[in-house]
Amino acid sequence: MSKPIQISKEFSPYVLRWLNANPSWEQWLEDRIDEPLEHSQLASIFEQELPQKTWLEFDEPNFLARIRMARQKAMLWLGIRDIANLAQLPEVMQAVTEIAHLALRYASLYAQNALFVQYGLPQNQYAQPIPLWIIGMGKLGAKELNVSSDIDLIFVYECDGITIGGKKSISNHEWFELQGKKIIRYLTELTPQGFVFRVDMRLRPNGDAGPLVSSLEMLEEYFLVQGREWERYAWIKARLVYPLNAADQSGFPANLHAVVSRFVYRKYLDFGIIDSIRRLHRQIRHEANLRAHQYPERAFDIKLGKGGIREIEFLAQMFQLIRGGQEIILRTRSTVEVIQHIERLQLIPSKMAQDLLTAYHFLRKLEHLLQWRNDAQVHHLPNDDEVITQIASRLGFANKVQFEKALTDHQAKVAYYFSEAFTLESQEDNSQLSPSGSFEQYPEFQQKVEQVKSSNRFALVSEMSKQNFDFILLYVLDNHPEIREETLLKLLDFLEVIFRRSSYLSLLKEYPKAIDQVLRLLEASTWASQYLMKHPHLLDDLLLISTEKTSEQDIETYWVDWQKDLEHKIDFILQDDQDEEAVWNTLRQAHQSELFQILLADLGGFSTYQLPLEKVSDQLSKLADIIITVTLNFVWNGLKKKYQIQDSLNQFGFGVIAYGKLGGKELGYGSDLDLVFIYDESCTPLSSDDLQPIFVTLVRKFIFAITTATRTGVLYDIDTRLRPNGEAGLLVTSLKAFENYQKNVGANTAWVWEHQALTRARFCAGDMRVGAQFEKIRNEVLSIARDGKELAQEVTVMREKLHFGHPSASETFDLKHAAGTMIDIEFMIQYLILKNAHQFPALLQNIGNIALLQECANCQLITNEEALKVANAYRLFRKLQHQIRLEGNQIGKLEEHSQGGQIEEARRSVINLWQRLLSNI
Repeated sequence: MSKPIQISKEFSPYVLRWLNANPSWEQWLEDRIDEPLEHSQLASIFEQELPQKTWLEFDEPNFLARIRMARQKAMLWLGIRDIANLAQLPEVMQAVTEIAHLALRYASLYAQNALFVQYGLPQNQYAQPIPLWIIGMGKLGAKELNVSSDIDLIFVYECDGITIGGKKSISNHEWFELQGKKIIRYLTELTPQGFVFRVDMRLRPNGDAGPLVSSLEMLEEYFLVQGREWERYAWIKARLVYPLNAADQSGFPANLHAVVSRFVYRKYLDFGIIDSIRRLHRQIRHEANLRAHQYPERAFDIKLGKGGIREIEFLAQMFQLIRGGQEIILRTRSTVEVIQHIERLQLIPSKMAQDLLTAYHFLRKLEHLLQWRNDAQVHHLPNDDEVITQIASRLGFANKVQFEKALTDHQAKVAYYFSEAFTLESQEDNSQLSPSGSFEQYPEFQQKVEQVKSSNRFALVSEMSKQNFDFILLYVLDNHPEIREETLLKLLDFLEVIFRRSSYLSLLKEYPKAIDQVLRLLEASTWASQYLMKHPHLLDDLLLISTEKTSEQDIETYWVDWQKDLEHKIDFILQDDQDEEAVWNTLRQAHQSELFQILLADLGGFSTYQLPLEKVSDQLSKLADIIITVTLNFVWNGLKKKYQIQDSLNQFGFGVIAYGKLGGKELGYGSDLDLVFIYDESCTPLSSDDLQPIFVTLVRKFIFAITTATRTGVLYDIDTRLRPNGEAGLLVTSLKAFENYQKNVGANTAWVWEHQALTRARFCAGDMRVGAQFEKIRNEVLSIARDGKELAQEVTVMREKLHFGHPSASETFDLKHAAGTMIDIEFMIQYLILKNAHQFPALLQNIGNIALLQECANCQLITNEEALKVANAYRLFRKLQHQIRLEGNQIGKLEEHSQGGQIEEARRSVINLWQRLLSNI
């Protein structure tokens, strides 16, 4: 006898009993025990007992006996592997799920065959046979069955009609009800060979009081009219388990998937679900406590007790219900996968995720060991020290004490995380709040509150939302007695934006920390406040704490991971057969969330660190680069089929060139993207004539995807006028034509201002080979020897045009376009590059204006003192421009004497250098 079998017989009376009753099985198992139990082995076991050609001819007692023997044989194989620690948890859960799939298939087909002669088969309106859809709920739906689990089922059929082909016709509903009853009896009836699975049908519409089977139309109507919040929780894990070939990648037939998805997931963040789950958890815990009181020996429940399996599942599913409407990646059924996803989305810390996963594996393994002993659905530790010692040994512990300590530690961690993320006591009673402040201190605010509450819009809001609205106002007065009335009025404006969306009010009530953060944001920045009001789903981001990325490697790793996650979300959407607008909305929500996190780090006080302005621009520019790349790849993948192209875009000779602020990595909030699109036909087997229409279609679809307003907004505005010949030029330019244009070869050639723009241009997306060729052309163009006097005249003329094109009122001046400000600094740097790069290649670097000023000093084109003064001036102007933007004012406009003499001194440094470089030539 092999050691695994011996260990299992000693540990499990169930294994011992069945092997004693069937001695021949022992050798059969010994030959296979080292093999993982997969679908093919399980299918073979059922095939041996129920041969394909003859099993439907078996009489019912024979069928019931044989399907049970197949089940017992498969479970013994799995049990020995699990008890002897040869199988990991995923294998065990998957194998039990596969056994359920096979049992349901055989039971369903046998029931169908039994009904066919008398009644024929159910038909749809096209006279096509339709099957009974068996929906697995709970652990069956999630493929997480335990080894002595009930299977929770719901029976649904596609449409009403009548049966055809039998001696008598009955309604589809009657036929499927008969089939459902037979399936349940085939699986649950206790015979000398045992049972197959216990079946629980109580999750069906209206529970035990409802019909056994429902049509799809009945199910949809139930969801719309009677569906309760706890049922959304139950349907998260739902999956079609028979017939499996009728399901698509969503786990359902398409029409059933649409009905279920609309019921389970909300379009917006759904924090209103928290209270419903809280009540459900209270009820379950109360029932567990009652059982423990009635049966003290069952007090230590590892499933329903504090810190048990159910709390891990509740925690994971809470995130799914709240965020699954927006985060498509959370629409999975596996508890382990959900925890991994919410960690990847930075919704929980990595340590919390690891602790939960470790506890889940430990508790599920323990649960299985408890159940393997007698093939019984138990979740409590036995009052038998010898048995507990055996269990401890199977789990790798030296003794009972070590095991119990580990169990207590795991449960304590789970209970802590559960209570932190999901407080069991809600703040339902607003009367407990006694505000130290009073509305009377703020007469304008009090008047506006009264106006809001008497409005027709407020009258349409649910009672719960009204209570939450009151709670928020009372909380603010109670906890922020020194708050300014201006901030309160802004808060009221914000609440007016969101009070029709009850989930946002629920979030603020559930997490008062978010109220504090909103107030801080309203006080910190008008632009940030307006952005939050425009995108209220970002309210949730105020609860996230971003940690500083302290090194360039940290930053690069972060963005690589962020891009992978975004691409993974898009892949998930496409697998779910959703339309392209779902992808566009995902791109926009990801962009808005990341921009908001950058904004919070920029403002300071919301994160563990504050970003300096230069880093803010770097991060915004990197965000834009990734959005461009991901959007282009998505659009390209849609075109590949049309044009029968196999290559990815980064292998097909196409590139995107960023100009302006994006090119110089000085992007701000709300900046346009200046883009030029080029291609290199030498990188593909196609000719330029073939490539041009393909890439024009690509770019048009790309621009449409970026700039179109969906329900979640736009990504960016795009300006393509910097392409060769501007608006009169081709939307997409071949690399050769771009080179000729820039090098003044042919009839159409670049102006000097276009070479100025080229100093800030860089490759930002597409085929790296095109990027390398572009950089080569750029360097060659910028390195052309130029006549200094002619260049100075061209730059000066263009500067004057810009100056007269941006007049300022007498009491204000423009930080960007006024004499001695940002444009002058940029033009001087561009002049120095174009005039001297042929002698000093270091000037070709696209490293930003401040670094280029120092490089000019290193090349002795300007003095170190000039470089330092002008660099400080540039920093000052950018800082002021940034502050004006955050204050929500017109970009770049400032009262002339608002900064004392600081601005005048900075402008004087710039004008002095301008006069030395460009006015005295």
